[in-house]
Amino acid sequence: MHVFVTGATGFIGTRIVRELLAHGHEVTGLCRSEDKARSLAALGAAAYRGSLEQPDSLRAGAAQADAVIHTAFDHDFAHFAANCEKDYRAIHALGSALAGSDRPLLITSGTGMGSPGAGLPAREDVLNLDHPNPRLASERAGQELLDAGVAVSVVRLPQVHDTTRQGLVSPWIQMARARGVCAYVGDGRNRWPAAHVQDVARLYRLALEHRTPGARYHAVAEQGIAACDIARVLGERLDLPVTSIATADAPGYFGWLAAFAAMDLPASSEWTRRTLGWETTGPGLLDDLARLELQADAA
Repeated sequence: MHVFVTGATGFIGTRIVRELLAHGHEVTGLCRSEDKARSLAALGAAAYRGSLEQPDSLRAGAAQADAVIHTAFDHDFAHFAANCEKDYRAIHALGSALAGSDRPLLITSGTGMGSPGAGLPAREDVLNLDHPNPRLASERAGQELLDAGVAVSVVRLPQVHDTTRQGLVSPWIQMARARGVCAYVGDGRNRWPAAHVQDVARLYRLALEHRTPGARYHAVAEQGIAACDIARVLGERLDLPVTSIATADAPGYFGWLAAFAAMDLPASSEWTRRTLGWETTGPGLLDDLARLELQADAA
C-alpha cells in the first residue's frame, strides 16, 4: 500500500515509517520543513509539505494514498483542549479525502478512552464518551467519520517509551530535575500503562494491514505501572530523593501534569493481541527508565 503518514518525523511516526518500509509499503510523510523532508528521504520515504493547521494540506496528502496513518498531534499541553479540537478537525480533513472508498484511516487516541470505570482496566470494546480527557475529541471525530462510511480504526496509546522519551514521564523527569526531588501523589499506587516504541510501531502496521473499520486497538505491553515505582526508579537514575506529596500540593509540583499525575489508568490489550497476533518484545518502562539517557542541559 501507499501510506500517507502524519507525524512521520516524530518519535513514534519515524518508527512507523521504518516499519512500513521494511514490510514492502510505500510511504509519504507529512512534514513542515526542508530539514524534515530530508530526514524522510534518508529513511526511503517521500515528503509532503503541510501541517495540522492547514486542513487542505492534510486532505490533499490523504487523497493521493491508499491508506492513512494519523499520529501527528500538537503536544503543547498548555493548550491541550484546543489542540484536541485541532486534532478533531485534522481527522475530519483526512477522512473527507477517503469518503466513498474503502481506503483505511488509522487514527490515534489514548487508552483512557476505553475505561469502563474507576479501577478497571480500559478495554478495546469500550468508548467512554463521558471521559474527562479532552483527547476524546479524536475518537469523537473518528466515530463520526465511521458513521458516515469512512473506514476508520483507532490505535490507543499508553506511555510510549525508549531510553530517550517516555510519554508523560518525560515532562515528569524535567520537573523532578528542576525541583530537586522526584515526587508522586498520595500513596502512588495509581497506574499508568506502557509499551516500547518499536512494539507500538509494529502494532500500527498490523492494524493497518488488518483493515477492520471500527476496530480499536490498545498498544499496551504493560497493563499498569504504579506511579511510586516509576518515581523510585527515576530517583535512582537521577540521584534525587523520592517523596509523596498531597493531592492539594500536586499543581504546585506538577503544573499542567497535575491533571494526569494521580490518575489510575490501567489498560488491557488482550483483544488486540488475540486479534492481530501482536507480541511485545521491547524492554519494559522501568527498564528503560533505569537506562535513561540524560541530557546535561536538562536540569
